[in-house]
Amino acid sequence: MPTDLSSRGRRPRVLHLTQPVDGGVARVVTDLVGAQLADGLDVTAACPDSALTSQLRSLGAQVRHWRATRSPGAALAREVRQLARLIDEVRPDLVHAHSAKAGLAGRLAVRGRIPTVFQPHAWSFEAVGGGTAALALRWERWAARWAARVVCVSEAERATGAHAGITGRWTVIPNGIDPERFRPAPADAVRAALAPLAGLRAQAPLAVCVGRLCRQKGQDVLLRAWDTVVRRVPDARLVLVGDGPERDRLRAAAPASVLFAGAVSDASHWYQAADLVVLPSRWEGMALAPLEAMACGRPVVVTDVDGARESLPPAFTDRCLVPPEDPGALAAAVGALLLDPTLRASLGDRGRRHVLSLHDVRHTARAVTDVYRDLLGTWPDTTEARPHRTVGGAGADRATQRAEPSEHRESIHS
Repeated sequence: MPTDLSSRGRRPRVLHLTQPVDGGVARVVTDLVGAQLADGLDVTAACPDSALTSQLRSLGAQVRHWRATRSPGAALAREVRQLARLIDEVRPDLVHAHSAKAGLAGRLAVRGRIPTVFQPHAWSFEAVGGGTAALALRWERWAARWAARVVCVSEAERATGAHAGITGRWTVIPNGIDPERFRPAPADAVRAALAPLAGLRAQAPLAVCVGRLCRQKGQDVLLRAWDTVVRRVPDARLVLVGDGPERDRLRAAAPASVLFAGAVSDASHWYQAADLVVLPSRWEGMALAPLEAMACGRPVVVTDVDGARESLPPAFTDRCLVPPEDPGALAAAVGALLLDPTLRASLGDRGRRHVLSLHDVRHTARAVTDVYRDLLGTWPDTTEARPHRTVGGAGADRATQRAEPSEHRESIHS
């Protein structure tokens, strides 16, 4: 039974836990922390020193340094011991662990003694192969017993876990974004202010890909497709926005029509500058970049991985959804849209309305709060005297379910 915090006269003390992250996961954590602070919760984050640390402190969160690497390794036992000490010091009512590594260390440190929410943000066993994938899957099946709730960002992500034999109490909370931060703007004016586009002809068709430069995001597939795109649209240009371990290899393979913008703190200007945004991922839970692009009124082309169909309006699926690792299909979709400005404008308008309706971050924060209340009971409704913050994180529709490997599902919330 959940503990009724109202009898203690206080709101929950929540510990968010993450390994080194950037991009979408960092934004989700930042948005949740900001919303929860605005609602008067007592929020602490444990994470390695990074840009995320500074962002969380600027929101007013308490931040504890956790010396952790991005992936499991020889230091895991030390990382778990340090985390256990941090948890003893913070004494949270609930631990919310984000991504595979934090989910591994967090559940080992807590082992069910405190209500633990695990949010995979895409499954670990999809990111690796061979024996490593088998070990990751075996761990996820075992550790599900130590998660009071597994929060997935798409029904497809939940189904992937259930089909892999992971048994847990599931809540699906689709990703979403801040529609005030990501909003339409005239492309010409934005392009003029972006230094990497200096010298680019104003009317040159521009495709943009925003994401960490890594195998997951599939920029190598996009580069293989790009030669075909340029043969069809000779003056087209492609900008890769982000940094990561594949940067040098991608640069070596890129033709002159591809520009590298590097890592940016705010990608909204790049979405606004684009005619089309592309994300050719190999796996996801539900990517934020397409939602951010649509909020800026830009059409997208994405691969049909977990969460993609759920994130798009129905009108997008025939033209904007392609199989993963298929350069030919990707080139055909990108080329067709770059040549059709009328269709791009129509899809951009539909995409913006879709995001406003279903993927506003404020719904995300409320849905996560519902999960916390289900696990902890009620708490006082008095709010701290904090200014209201608009946050950006994950979407509106949600389903809370218990899933067995046999696909039996039981509704928990209406």
